[in-house]
Amino acid sequence: MTSTTSATASTNRVTNRVLWGFQILVGLFFIVASAAPKFFGEAYAVETFTQIGAGQWFRYLVAVLELAGGIGLLTTRLAAPAALGLMGLMIGAAFTQAVVLDAPAMILTPAILFVVLAAIAWGRRAQLTAQLPSRAG
Repeated sequence: MTSTTSATASTNRVTNRVLWGFQILVGLFFIVASAAPKFFGEAYAVETFTQIGAGQWFRYLVAVLELAGGIGLLTTRLAAPAALGLMGLMIGAAFTQAVVLDAPAMILTPAILFVVLAAIAWGRRAQLTAQLPSRAG
């Protein structure tokens, strides 16, 4: 093994560990701090979705998507697609905060999460492309 190959392997190990650290933190955030209050009808979550005006079914839908995304981030094969799905959810959250709820200052959390999720999706892009069907021909 040459020193370049050794340095590359070391960098890949460090990158993998950092990505797993982010995946675990963000995954647990979505499961515990974001989806759970929506599932259990925490007053703030109920009030927020009442203000959105789409009905409480929408609160449950968002909770299911957050739970699935959080679990996906903790799963090797699903981390990249989960990050992409949660990025879409964060776009919707930011739009809802800024436009529907007229609270543009509240887009900071979904914006930060979007950036972290984008880093995870980019870091796991090889796993994502490996899952895509290959072109024959």
